[in-house]
Amino acid sequence: RIKTNTVFDTVEELELPEDSDQDILKDEIIILLGDKVLETSMAQHYLRLVHVYKQDENKVIEIITNNLDWSARTIADLYKKRWDIELFFKAIKQNLQIRTFLGTSENAVKSQIYIALITYLLLQLIVRTIAKKAHAFSKFVEKNRICLCFYLTLDYACNTVGEGAKRIRGQTKLHSGTKPDLFL
Repeated sequence: RIKTNTVFDTVEELELPEDSDQDILKDEIIILLGDKVLETSMAQHYLRLVHVYKQDENKVIEIITNNLDWSARTIADLYKKRWDIELFFKAIKQNLQIRTFLGTSENAVKSQIYIALITYLLLQLIVRTIAKKAHAFSKFVEKNRICLCFYLTLDYACNTVGEGAKRIRGQTKLHSGTKPDLFL
Protein backbone atom coordinates (compact mmCIF):
# COMPACT_ATOMS: atom_id res chain seq x y z
CA ARG A 1 0.00 0.00 0.00
CA ILE A 2 1.11 3.53 -0.65
CA LYS A 3 1.73 5.93 2.24
CA THR A 4 -0.50 8.98 2.50
CA ASN A 5 2.42 11.42 2.27
CA THR A 6 3.94 9.86 -0.88
CA VAL A 7 4.48 12.39 -3.65
CA PHE A 8 3.94 11.13 -7.18
CA ASP A 9 2.98 12.30 -10.64
CA THR A 10 0.45 10.47 -12.81
CA VAL A 11 1.97 9.48 -16.15
CA GLU A 12 -1.08 7.73 -17.59
CA GLU A 13 -4.53 6.81 -16.34
CA LEU A 14 -5.45 3.36 -17.58
CA GLU A 15 -8.98 2.59 -18.71
CA LEU A 16 -10.97 0.13 -16.68
CA PRO A 17 -12.80 -2.57 -18.63
CA GLU A 18 -16.54 -2.01 -18.98
CA ASP A 19 -17.27 -5.24 -17.16
CA SER A 20 -14.98 -4.13 -14.31
CA ASP A 21 -16.13 -4.60 -10.76
CA GLN A 22 -17.40 -1.55 -8.93
CA ASP A 23 -14.70 -1.84 -6.26
CA ILE A 24 -11.83 -0.86 -8.61
CA LEU A 25 -12.08 2.90 -8.83
CA LYS A 26 -8.92 3.94 -10.64
CA ASP A 27 -5.89 2.40 -12.32
CA GLU A 28 -2.90 4.57 -13.18
CA ILE A 29 0.79 4.51 -14.01
CA ILE A 30 2.81 6.85 -11.83
CA ILE A 31 6.33 8.02 -11.17
CA LEU A 32 7.50 8.86 -7.66
CA LEU A 33 8.74 12.34 -6.80
CA GLY A 34 10.43 13.88 -3.79
CA ASP A 35 13.93 14.45 -2.47
CA LYS A 36 14.45 10.96 -1.04
CA VAL A 37 13.18 9.29 -4.20
CA LEU A 38 15.41 11.38 -6.45
CA GLU A 39 18.46 10.16 -4.51
CA THR A 40 17.60 6.54 -5.29
CA SER A 41 17.02 4.63 -8.50
CA MET A 42 13.24 4.56 -7.85
CA ALA A 43 12.84 7.93 -9.56
CA GLN A 44 13.46 6.30 -12.93
CA HIS A 45 10.84 3.53 -12.64
CA TYR A 46 7.19 3.55 -13.63
CA LEU A 47 4.86 2.11 -11.02
CA ARG A 48 1.21 1.10 -11.01
CA LEU A 49 -1.30 2.57 -8.57
CA VAL A 50 -4.66 0.83 -8.21
CA HIS A 51 -7.42 2.45 -6.13
CA VAL A 52 -9.75 -0.16 -4.61
CA TYR A 53 -12.88 0.42 -2.53
CA LYS A 54 -13.11 -1.94 0.46
CA GLN A 55 -16.79 -2.38 1.23
CA ASP A 56 -16.30 -4.07 4.60
CA GLU A 57 -14.24 -1.12 5.93
CA ASN A 58 -15.99 1.53 3.81
CA LYS A 59 -12.71 3.08 2.64
CA VAL A 60 -10.48 3.34 -0.41
CA ILE A 61 -7.05 1.72 -0.36
CA GLU A 62 -4.28 2.50 -2.80
CA ILE A 63 -2.15 -0.45 -3.86
CA ILE A 64 1.22 0.30 -5.46
CA THR A 65 3.11 -2.27 -7.51
CA ASN A 66 5.86 -2.46 -10.09
CA ASN A 67 3.87 -4.96 -12.17
CA LEU A 68 2.52 -3.12 -15.19
CA ASP A 69 1.23 -6.24 -16.99
CA TRP A 70 -1.42 -7.68 -14.67
CA SER A 71 -4.99 -6.45 -14.65
CA ALA A 72 -6.21 -4.21 -11.85
CA ARG A 73 -8.56 -7.04 -10.77
CA THR A 74 -5.63 -9.45 -10.38
CA ILE A 75 -3.66 -6.95 -8.30
CA ALA A 76 -6.66 -6.30 -6.04
CA ASP A 77 -7.33 -10.03 -5.61
CA LEU A 78 -3.70 -10.74 -4.74
CA TYR A 79 -3.77 -7.98 -2.16
CA LYS A 80 -6.86 -9.57 -0.60
CA LYS A 81 -5.15 -12.97 -0.51
CA ARG A 82 -1.91 -11.65 0.96
CA TRP A 83 -2.93 -12.61 4.51
CA ASP A 84 -3.49 -16.25 3.55
CA ILE A 85 -0.08 -16.28 1.89
CA GLU A 86 1.55 -14.77 5.00
CA LEU A 87 -0.12 -17.37 7.24
CA PHE A 88 1.10 -20.15 4.93
CA PHE A 89 4.73 -19.02 5.17
CA LYS A 90 4.41 -18.45 8.93
CA ALA A 91 3.23 -22.06 9.33
CA ILE A 92 6.13 -23.29 7.22
CA LYS A 93 8.65 -21.30 9.28
CA GLN A 94 7.17 -22.55 12.57
CA ASN A 95 6.74 -26.19 11.63
CA LEU A 96 9.72 -26.88 9.40
CA GLN A 97 12.07 -24.59 11.31
CA ILE A 98 14.62 -23.54 8.74
CA ARG A 99 16.95 -21.81 11.16
CA THR A 100 20.04 -21.62 9.00
CA PHE A 101 20.80 -22.35 5.40
CA LEU A 102 23.13 -25.26 4.75
CA GLY A 103 24.74 -23.59 1.73
CA THR A 104 25.51 -20.05 0.68
CA SER A 105 24.86 -20.21 -3.04
CA GLU A 106 21.52 -19.21 -4.54
CA ASN A 107 20.97 -22.79 -5.72
CA ALA A 108 21.61 -24.23 -2.25
CA VAL A 109 19.17 -21.82 -0.59
CA LYS A 110 16.49 -22.45 -3.22
CA SER A 111 16.96 -26.21 -2.90
CA GLN A 112 16.55 -26.07 0.87
CA ILE A 113 13.41 -23.94 0.58
CA TYR A 114 11.94 -26.25 -2.10
CA ILE A 115 12.63 -29.29 0.07
CA ALA A 116 10.96 -27.57 3.04
CA LEU A 117 7.91 -26.67 0.93
CA ILE A 118 7.60 -30.20 -0.44
CA THR A 119 7.96 -31.66 3.05
CA TYR A 120 5.34 -29.30 4.45
CA LEU A 121 2.85 -30.05 1.68
CA LEU A 122 3.39 -33.82 1.92
CA LEU A 123 2.87 -33.75 5.68
CA GLN A 124 -0.32 -31.70 5.19
CA LEU A 125 -1.52 -34.26 2.65
CA ILE A 126 -0.79 -37.14 5.02
CA VAL A 127 -2.63 -35.47 7.89
CA ARG A 128 -5.67 -34.68 5.78
CA THR A 129 -5.97 -38.15 4.26
CA ILE A 130 -4.96 -40.50 7.09
CA ALA A 131 -5.76 -38.80 10.40
CA LYS A 132 -9.07 -39.95 11.87
CA LYS A 133 -9.47 -36.82 13.99
CA ALA A 134 -8.09 -33.29 13.80
CA HIS A 135 -4.85 -32.49 15.59
CA ALA A 136 -2.60 -29.49 15.76
CA PHE A 137 -0.27 -29.70 12.77
CA SER A 138 2.74 -28.72 14.90
CA LYS A 139 2.09 -31.71 17.19
CA PHE A 140 1.91 -33.98 14.15
CA VAL A 141 5.25 -32.68 12.83
CA GLU A 142 6.83 -33.16 16.26
CA LYS A 143 5.45 -36.70 16.46
CA ASN A 144 6.83 -37.54 13.01
CA ARG A 145 10.30 -36.37 14.02
CA ILE A 146 10.17 -38.90 16.85
CA CYS A 147 8.63 -41.65 14.69
CA LEU A 148 11.38 -41.37 12.06
CA CYS A 149 13.70 -43.12 14.51
CA PHE A 150 11.42 -46.17 14.83
CA TYR A 151 9.60 -48.62 12.54
CA LEU A 152 6.10 -47.13 12.86
CA THR A 153 3.39 -46.87 10.24
CA LEU A 154 2.01 -43.53 9.11
CA ASP A 155 -1.41 -44.60 10.38
CA TYR A 156 0.06 -45.04 13.86
CA ALA A 157 1.90 -41.72 13.65
CA CYS A 158 -1.21 -39.84 12.48
CA ASN A 159 -3.68 -41.26 14.95
CA THR A 160 -1.65 -41.23 18.16
CA VAL A 161 -0.67 -37.57 18.05
CA GLY A 162 -2.01 -36.82 21.53
CA GLU A 163 0.19 -39.46 23.16
CA GLY A 164 3.61 -38.62 24.52
CA ALA A 165 7.06 -39.62 23.33
CA LYS A 166 7.55 -42.12 26.21
CA ARG A 167 4.53 -44.11 25.05
CA ILE A 168 5.88 -44.14 21.48
CA ARG A 169 9.25 -45.41 22.65
CA GLY A 170 7.49 -48.15 24.66
CA GLN A 171 5.45 -49.18 21.61
CA THR A 172 8.51 -49.67 19.42
CA LYS A 173 9.04 -53.18 20.83
CA LEU A 174 5.69 -54.18 19.35
CA HIS A 175 6.61 -52.82 15.93
CA SER A 176 10.30 -53.63 15.82
CA GLY A 177 9.79 -56.97 14.01
CA THR A 178 7.73 -55.47 11.20
CA LYS A 179 8.98 -53.68 8.16
CA PRO A 180 7.90 -50.06 7.79
CA ASP A 181 5.15 -49.41 5.25
CA LEU A 182 5.11 -45.87 3.93
CA PHE A 183 1.62 -46.16 2.46
CA LEU A 184 -0.38 -47.28 5.53
